[in-house]
Amino acid sequence: MMKGLKIVTIGGGSSYTPELIEGFINRYDELPIDEIWLVDIEEGRGKLEIIGELSKRMIEKANVPIKVYLTLDREEALKDADFVTTQFRVGQLEARAKDEKIPLKYNTIGQETNGPGGLFKGLRTVPVILEICSDIERLCPNAWLINFTNPAGMITEAVLRYSNIKKVVGLCNGPIGIEKGIAELLNVSRRNIYVEFTGLNHMLFAKNIYLNGQNVTKEVMEKMIDQEDSIGLKNIEEIGWEPSFIKRLGMVPIGYLRYYYQTSRMLEEQKKSFENEGTRAEVVKKVEKELFELYKNPNLTNKPKELEQRGGAYYSEAACNLINSIYNDKRDIQTVNTRNNGAILDVDPDSAVEVNCVITNHGPIPLTTGELPIAIKGLVQQIKSFERTAIEASVTGNYDTALLAMTINPLVSSDRDAKKMLDDLLEAHKEFLPQFKLKQ
Repeated sequence: MMKGLKIVTIGGGSSYTPELIEGFINRYDELPIDEIWLVDIEEGRGKLEIIGELSKRMIEKANVPIKVYLTLDREEALKDADFVTTQFRVGQLEARAKDEKIPLKYNTIGQETNGPGGLFKGLRTVPVILEICSDIERLCPNAWLINFTNPAGMITEAVLRYSNIKKVVGLCNGPIGIEKGIAELLNVSRRNIYVEFTGLNHMLFAKNIYLNGQNVTKEVMEKMIDQEDSIGLKNIEEIGWEPSFIKRLGMVPIGYLRYYYQTSRMLEEQKKSFENEGTRAEVVKKVEKELFELYKNPNLTNKPKELEQRGGAYYSEAACNLINSIYNDKRDIQTVNTRNNGAILDVDPDSAVEVNCVITNHGPIPLTTGELPIAIKGLVQQIKSFERTAIEASVTGNYDTALLAMTINPLVSSDRDAKKMLDDLLEAHKEFLPQFKLKQ
């Protein structure tokens, strides 16, 4: 009899976990899971217990023979795992709030995965993911690491360059959101469109869009202009694009590109939001509080629709589809973060990129998308340079390297402001940055 699968989710107390459980339940006929281990740290114990009980109720209602285990012991959970998913946040939402708030003092966008905030999320997270990789090497060397933790592209890059783990894939819900948005714009089923994606995580472009084999990219761009439709993400302020610009760009940019193409307007919107509602982290905290009150209800046996307010819609679809395709060697096409291997000619072959891939049981095979269009080449390369420099800083704890990473990020306007923000954020996050022991 074939052994059932063991899935380990690190950051199991996350409010997103019910999405994942729902996805595994819906695919049980193809994914014969025996055990799901939800892992968290002591600070997350209360949330882990609430999520664990809801997960058990969902599985009991679905009448599938999956056992759910809750633990604070990562090593116990990882032993002999088949798939390890990671969705953790070092410093929790309090750290995110600092990443968003402190840059505003310097008239700079404060955001979770972009600019100074993205740098510090990476500095806190890379050492932890590398520790997890070390544990995987010892305890479940054949497991696949499926990472949702942001900044997902930087984390995937760090694993590829600084660990011995080869079976790693980074995931984001952004590509699915763009596909769904395009299908709605065209008033067609998502099954009838094919979107060629190119770029990096949170720096992604729908380069070509096909409907029943016909290239309809121009039609989509016209509809975006005529209807002032925005194809983006729930957690990003939607500001209409300048029609001439978006038409000439000729590609659908992921919502995060607003931070680079609409910097001054996004900064002003962020300042207004901060005055009226607080940081995005504080808004999410309120949403999470309400969600966990729902999760506590012993009569709740399914994922509540309110979870979509959290900004993480489609994660289960992306994650469970990926795991299903790897396990069953489906050889379908999905958009993931993986080693470039020449898919984008303008990016180092060993770097992580976000592109369409054929998903096999030996991993993603990236589909060649050629050279980046000249209009986006420089920005994509600049962000990749930033990511690689940030990763080096996180691994070495070198202050000057961190300052270099901060300064070369396009959302930072000067080296002096970069140094002030770096010093403020290092002080604010010192509890989670032990590698930076000596600050110059």
